[in-house]
Amino acid sequence: MSSEKSLTQQRILETTVKLMQQKHGKGVRIEEIARAVGISRQAVYLHFPSRADLLMAAGRYIDEQNHLDQRLEEFLQASDGIKSLTSYIDFWGNYIPVIYGPAKALLRASETDRAASAAWDDRMAAMYEGCRCVINCLQREHLLAPNWKEKDAIDIMYGILSISVWEQLTLEKGWTQKQYIDRIKQMMMQTLVSPGKQPDK
Repeated sequence: MSSEKSLTQQRILETTVKLMQQKHGKGVRIEEIARAVGISRQAVYLHFPSRADLLMAAGRYIDEQNHLDQRLEEFLQASDGIKSLTSYIDFWGNYIPVIYGPAKALLRASETDRAASAAWDDRMAAMYEGCRCVINCLQREHLLAPNWKEKDAIDIMYGILSISVWEQLTLEKGWTQKQYIDRIKQMMMQTLVSPGKQPDK
């Protein structure tokens, strides 16, 4: 990839994210993005074959700009299932406020916009995969509570860690970020980890 092409792609992605936040995710069109970048509509499509591809790339660009790999390091290096669970909650709980603006814009747009819906599903699939890794680790180490099937445990973890739950508890109910993370950890531990195998407080 040429440096010129890379620079143009970055400008397109930066502009896409900015416009989505400004418009709260509503109706951001290729024409608007192209005009704001100062290129033609056709030039945008040279870099991104479809609007869905562009929005998915914008979601991944947000992660890159916020150093997602570094934020995941503790989780990826977790030595056991319990550490995997707690470090993932630490990671995701602290990451939501960082990405909340563009994520909320994308979520709103996904309700009526197929391209935005595809982009939202793409990012949430990555989050779901993190939950799967945690639950699989608990299961391998015989730590998963016996009343849970793996698939159901992944689903409930994914649901509890949703952005909408964070929004309700912190923005609506006034929980601090520390309270949110500590209480979610406690609830997940009590719910998903076998009694007697939970770490001492």
